[in-house]
Amino acid sequence: MRIATWNVNSVNARLETVVRWFEEAKPDVVCLQEIKCVDEKFPSEAFERLGYNVAVHGQKTYNGVALLSKTPLEDVRRGLPGDETDEQARYIEALVSGPEPVRVASIYLPNGNPIATEKFAYKMGWMSRLNAHARDLLALEEPFVLAGDYNVIPEPRDAEFPANWTGDALFQPESRAAFRALKSLGLTEAYLQADGAPGAYTFWDYQAGAWQRNNGIRIDHALLSPQAADRLVGVSIHRDVRAWEKPSDHVPLVVELDG
Repeated sequence: MRIATWNVNSVNARLETVVRWFEEAKPDVVCLQEIKCVDEKFPSEAFERLGYNVAVHGQKTYNGVALLSKTPLEDVRRGLPGDETDEQARYIEALVSGPEPVRVASIYLPNGNPIATEKFAYKMGWMSRLNAHARDLLALEEPFVLAGDYNVIPEPRDAEFPANWTGDALFQPESRAAFRALKSLGLTEAYLQADGAPGAYTFWDYQAGAWQRNNGIRIDHALLSPQAADRLVGVSIHRDVRAWEKPSDHVPLVVELDG
């Protein structure tokens, strides 16, 4: 089973690029983030023609997440538990059916900038809620994958120029500590487990020639429960997609599990 995560930075604006990648990569399950549309504006038909089942948790203009799967999606949850007043569409979860079912979540964690504002407080609160929900999922003792744009640079090695990010919410000690705390629950970071080589970036800004200078960061992650980690075969980052026409500023991360 090949499970991908990709922040597409507006699915409708980049539909041709996104569909091209689906046709070439042929993933089994895909977690999309920053789709930037309400549910009814999501281009479901384009993906259904390719054989995917679609579940969407959208929002007008901002945010928005989706799950697409070659097999039916069951037990769909829209929204991260813990705050019924949170109106931002940043979390969708479902059980991917099949001979060996896997629960998969698509995550668009808050950016948090600028720091020392309510936006950073929201980021930290959201990470606390994600930690609590991950604890609940771990108690089920089933394979699950929490994949998406975490907006966290875990370590200096995960940025080409770490010093450029010291004042950014993505690289604050609090953000990084919250990410470590999530892993410390017993989750495996797929990329580090399967590869771990430095320079494996998943995001290059559109500004200042970041792509041309390889001024990248690794902020798209997949965290696996022990039952999913036991099935981990490999991880790949589809870096070449960043050079396509009308690219997202993120590229797909693909996790392969047995079964």
